[in-house]
Amino acid sequence: MKKFRGFTLAEVLITLAIIGIVAAITLPSLLVNVNEKAWDAQRKALHARLAQAIGQMNTLGGYGTYTEDEDGTATADTAAESFILDALSKVYKINNVCGPDKLNSCGIPSKITTLDAVAEINFPTKMKELNAKLLNGAHNTGENGDVADTKAAAFETVNGESIAVFYNPLCSSDTTAIHYTQNKMCVNFIYDLNGEEGPNQVGKDVGFITALYNKNPVVVAPVPYSTDYASAVPQYTETEGQIDAPRACIAMGEDLRLPDRDELASLFVNAPLVNLGESTNGYWSSSVISLGTLGVAWGQAFTSGYRSHTGRPNTHYVRCIRR
Repeated sequence: MKKFRGFTLAEVLITLAIIGIVAAITLPSLLVNVNEKAWDAQRKALHARLAQAIGQMNTLGGYGTYTEDEDGTATADTAAESFILDALSKVYKINNVCGPDKLNSCGIPSKITTLDAVAEINFPTKMKELNAKLLNGAHNTGENGDVADTKAAAFETVNGESIAVFYNPLCSSDTTAIHYTQNKMCVNFIYDLNGEEGPNQVGKDVGFITALYNKNPVVVAPVPYSTDYASAVPQYTETEGQIDAPRACIAMGEDLRLPDRDELASLFVNAPLVNLGESTNGYWSSSVISLGTLGVAWGQAFTSGYRSHTGRPNTHYVRCIRR
């Protein structure tokens, strides 16, 4: 007679327990990776659609009215909402528009977590809450600023994204002169790819897209790395083995690169969301005016918003962004 052997009930239960433990350990990380890839694809598609829409507009400035008096008695603040209704909706399909003080009706969360889960903050509802340095008195006149402290409005897309709009009707066009970046920002979008569902964290389902310059706008959507490079470095060096700004990003991760000057300006606008440092030394961009060791490149200060160009051998800090 043939003898048949099988597993005992105890052996089956032990095997299932081991499988369950392994699954409990590995599945969360797999789900995170899947979510992050989906968010990245959705972010890139949203950036492309908004950039195309903004590119169809003749001008980004001048829409709506905004309150000039601190007590709000001068005029009603309709700037951001008017920009959405009178400009953006003409070139971009929008499902729902929510005025100031009703952002949650468009799925905007009341709180978001900053980059790398450093802190939970209240969702900004006006320009000054987005970044107080945008309206820094010493840097908010003439060429140095001209930024209106307008309230945010919001809208929902046909793809389910919730987007808050921070709008500066006074924004100006580009110039190659050294200047502050405050009044170069026309529209800043803070998006949540899945509404209030969560995790409501910058760098995951929450991010930002910035439209700069009133005429011939540039639309950027940088996704910053969580920390600066460890030390100040030159923008370029010919010395073999020495770290410069582009190499610093590669050293921190193969998926990282140095932001250009407009992406760096976007980081300044959204600095509180991404935990940018207060260094007066400034940060390097990849935007170069002239090449070589004696060349010149653009940099950005985050303490004041000052954008300048300086010699590439000089040392500044580096905040990389994802490719």
